[in-house]
Amino acid sequence: MEKIKILYIDDEQNNLNGFKASFRFDYFVFVAATTSQARAFLEEHSDIRIILCDQRMPDQTGVRFFEEIREKHPNPIRMLITGYTDIEAVIDGINRGHIFRYIKKPWTDTDIKSAIEEGNKFYLTNSLLSVKNDELRSAYDELGKFAYSVSHDMRGPLLGVIAAIEIINKSENINEVKEIAGMMDVAVKQLDAFIINLHEYYSLKRGSLVYEPIDFKTIVGDLAALFKVAGSMENIHFTVNVSQTGDFYSDLISIKIILNNLLSNAFKYQRKGSDNKYVEINIDVTNTVATIFVKDNGIGIHEEYINNIFTMFYRATSEETGSGFGLYNVKDALNKLQGTIEVSSTINEGTIFKVTIPGKTHAAK
Repeated sequence: MEKIKILYIDDEQNNLNGFKASFRFDYFVFVAATTSQARAFLEEHSDIRIILCDQRMPDQTGVRFFEEIREKHPNPIRMLITGYTDIEAVIDGINRGHIFRYIKKPWTDTDIKSAIEEGNKFYLTNSLLSVKNDELRSAYDELGKFAYSVSHDMRGPLLGVIAAIEIINKSENINEVKEIAGMMDVAVKQLDAFIINLHEYYSLKRGSLVYEPIDFKTIVGDLAALFKVAGSMENIHFTVNVSQTGDFYSDLISIKIILNNLLSNAFKYQRKGSDNKYVEINIDVTNTVATIFVKDNGIGIHEEYINNIFTMFYRATSEETGSGFGLYNVKDALNKLQGTIEVSSTINEGTIFKVTIPGKTHAAK
């Protein structure tokens, strides 16, 4: 277990030497003869957990020192070492929140150790609460954005269908009805794709990982059958290359989400009217790592947007409608698998996604 870091401040060298000698085996001890030296230690070592300071320092009082460092260094637990004559300053410091507790002079090793252990428990509790508060705040912000975008993106296609039905009910022109039906088909497919992405999001957030043998040739073969149909309709040449040696264990749902969304984007964001459109996927797999390249010659992603494309609901282009979930789900799945993704793209030339996924050595939950 790693030793916790303690900072002891006292203007008497004998006290500093004695403190370090007494506690160097139990803690990682820093000692300072002035509050200026103490500040330097705090700047250099942000993980100091406990600060013990003598009240009567020559440059400033311990209470004043704690008051000044509180804003910049709020996390360390602050303890004051003081005599009876300074008790009013101690009470004021405790009431104002600058001091966790005080230790009377002359102190004993038992007094100090007991105070440090108590302070460390308080530090750990506060740290855990801080992390949970940050997570809760992030979840709350994401939930608000999630609710707004879901209602917006689901309502859009539905309003389109409702408007189309009203037109059809009033129309007697069969050609117009067919045209409107085509518009309804597009809207319903958008809604269906959005619901699929919502399901993937739910699966990633709620489901636990299940490691099992992954046959990339079978997975990509199933996906290729679907995408080749879409590709033939849009005149997109689709190439698949899979090389797998050895058994690769990973979470099947996560792998499918990653591949499906990367291929879906590659097919969706092609240049309208362009000749020689293509999408290419190359996968190389050993028992320890899977490396996946998805390449297209579509519209590309502007350099200033690349760092944002994995953010929920972010859309880097308005040329095609999208849920803003796809690449977010890809990144979320990769985080769970401890994988990585790299992007290189040039406007009107295309995009390459490189995904690296470490494999497990055996099936496990």
